[in-house]
Amino acid sequence: MDLKEIQNLIKFVAKSGASEVKLEMDDVKITIKTGEAKGEMTTVVQQIPMAGIPQQAPAPVAPQAPTNTEAPATPAAADDNAKYITIKSPIIGTFYRKPSPDKPVFVEVGQSISEGDVLCVIEAMKLFNEIESEVSGKVVKVLVDDSSPVEFDQPLFLVDPS
Repeated sequence: MDLKEIQNLIKFVAKSGASEVKLEMDDVKITIKTGEAKGEMTTVVQQIPMAGIPQQAPAPVAPQAPTNTEAPATPAAADDNAKYITIKSPIIGTFYRKPSPDKPVFVEVGQSISEGDVLCVIEAMKLFNEIESEVSGKVVKVLVDDSSPVEFDQPLFLVDPS
């Protein structure tokens, strides 16, 4: 449905006197509401993502141009992190470094870990899921703050396998 068709639909609804019209098609959902008291109208147009097609995240409104000092540092930082193994979140939820508020953290930066060691817990739907290490090595960096929401496949830890 193109913009002209949507505008014609809005005009038609305004003339008809209907208070609300909802239209759902394959990839577009339109709701038109008219306010009877003041003659005002609200239109909501919503794109429905197609299943199976990856959606692109919207671009930032005002991206900042990198300065000259940032440009050389970025590739060097990427090269440094390339030698580490990234442990990623297997689920969406809230990341916790401790089993409970009064207990110590599971792992500290610089601590050696073995395969199967619990690194953190992620709360999802009131269930606390222990995240175990799949590699042995030394924790180099914790990439997420305690009690922060995490997404699926979000990097949590950097581990030096050597």
